[in-house]
Amino acid sequence: MSATKKTSAAPTAAKRIARPGGRILADALVAQGITHAFAVPGESYLDVLDGLYAVRQRVQLTTCRFEAGAVNMAEAFGKLTGRPAAAFVTRGPGACHAAIGVHIAMQDSTPLLLFVGQIPFAETDRESFQEVDYRKMFAPLAKWVTQIDAPERIPELVAHAVDVATSGRPGPVVIALSEEMQKRLADVPDLKRADVAVPHPDPAALAKLQAMLGKARRPLAILGGGGWTEEGRAEIGRFLAAHNLPVAVSFRRQGHYPGTADNFVGDLGVGSDPALVARAKEADLVLAIGTRLSEAVTQGYTLFEPAGTPIVHVFPEAAEIGRVFRPALGIATDLNAFARAAARFTPGRIAWGEWTRSLRALRLATAKAPDYPGALNLARVMHTLEELLDPDAVLTTDAGNFATWVARFLHLSDGQRFLGPTNGAMGYGVPAAIGAKLAEPGRQAVAFVGDGGFLMTGQEIATAFHHGVAPIILVFNNAMYGTIRMYQERTYPGRVSGTALTNPDFARFIEAFGGFGERVERTEQFAPAFRRAVASGKPAVIELVLDADQITSRARIADLRAAAEPPKAKARRVAAPRRKARR
Repeated sequence: MSATKKTSAAPTAAKRIARPGGRILADALVAQGITHAFAVPGESYLDVLDGLYAVRQRVQLTTCRFEAGAVNMAEAFGKLTGRPAAAFVTRGPGACHAAIGVHIAMQDSTPLLLFVGQIPFAETDRESFQEVDYRKMFAPLAKWVTQIDAPERIPELVAHAVDVATSGRPGPVVIALSEEMQKRLADVPDLKRADVAVPHPDPAALAKLQAMLGKARRPLAILGGGGWTEEGRAEIGRFLAAHNLPVAVSFRRQGHYPGTADNFVGDLGVGSDPALVARAKEADLVLAIGTRLSEAVTQGYTLFEPAGTPIVHVFPEAAEIGRVFRPALGIATDLNAFARAAARFTPGRIAWGEWTRSLRALRLATAKAPDYPGALNLARVMHTLEELLDPDAVLTTDAGNFATWVARFLHLSDGQRFLGPTNGAMGYGVPAAIGAKLAEPGRQAVAFVGDGGFLMTGQEIATAFHHGVAPIILVFNNAMYGTIRMYQERTYPGRVSGTALTNPDFARFIEAFGGFGERVERTEQFAPAFRRAVASGKPAVIELVLDADQITSRARIADLRAAAEPPKAKARRVAAPRRKARR
């Protein structure tokens, strides 16, 4: 009989030893399959940091420069891989900074674990140094919030946190760790990761969906949501392609469906093609798959009548179905399970071929590059980038008007992915690109970010250097908070207040770290600059110097001002009193 090979696994029930809470927590992460942690260190969880040192071969710890950046990296990891990463921040200010990333994960349906160092439990309710009640603070932002005060409960609560974060509609879980708990010894077994069966669609609902499709003449599929696996994405793609259904992706979900497909018709969100929005209102059946039908997707809840257009709403959380729009059919199910079932549908008579072709034609028309004035044509830059990207590139975006150029003029292929904050949080793009590179180092990661967003979390470039990953950052520089300026010019034309910016030389900024930087002022400069950035193998910044007047891909500031100014009132002619003629 061969000898049993020894492993470095956590202590078994037969030979357990007492461990401090910090080590128990680190072992619990390993037991639950957590492979990456992102942190800004704090004295409130020193013992956990020591525990992570003990498992450093199993959990990769990334040291970040700002808590919002750390949580955004963890969120991007979860969005790209479908598996939760852990983020660690200190109490009080650290937790407040981290709240941005928790809100992103909640609205984007991304699995995430946030651990917050807490004050000693014995000091609770004294307004101790940096004391916050995290159950109250994060209650509206997370799926579940808890606090661990006894080391014996760590395996139980961490295991449950992973289950909550990954089940149903995925989302963030926040766990506070009282300080003295991390030091106390406990003799407790680790818990294995549980296999949780996912809810499958009701066969009767699937039959009704097929019947509704059979009667449709102008159907429209809207694809969105989080929690998709590679298999699920492929299966839903087979269903949509086999039925030749026109497919629009919801806000910042371009990675869900290839933009190169003949039935891809665009995105529904901020800055959508007005022609697509108008035609979407003509649909006689809407298949909302994974999307919440949020404010951005439905154009301020005006795209469909609440009880008008028949909607089939497929979503993993029953409470979300019918929340705003009353569906003709609601299917509460795991999205990937629905995709597998739908892929087995046998297409019947497809009566909407011309409808799909007409919507696709609109998409191709709006993606053509106009002859914008100025030396740098962003539409052509996006077309060029589309040709230069790796076939499995990961694209990340910040929030801002610049992102509408990407959505309008760049088509993703089937193997590429797109990560963006649907809650509109600035400062996401750079750390998300770093998180994507740390999750899958072999894939190209390209971030789109405005000059405003870059200086919110651009310091995380230091994290990329520290951990040896090389994202490429495209900085769209128009020296303003562009989205706010757009609304400002629409409402208060010419009265610029609080939206102008003074910026550094972004290329020299990255060069100060030892990276690659280049400034692009003309369209023809972009392709060689991007090739040089890739060839450098270093973290890179390409600064795109924009025409500040071209505030969106469809309007200039001068246009907005002209449209906002009220027409000049015509001077009324007042008749002079008639004088009697003298005789």
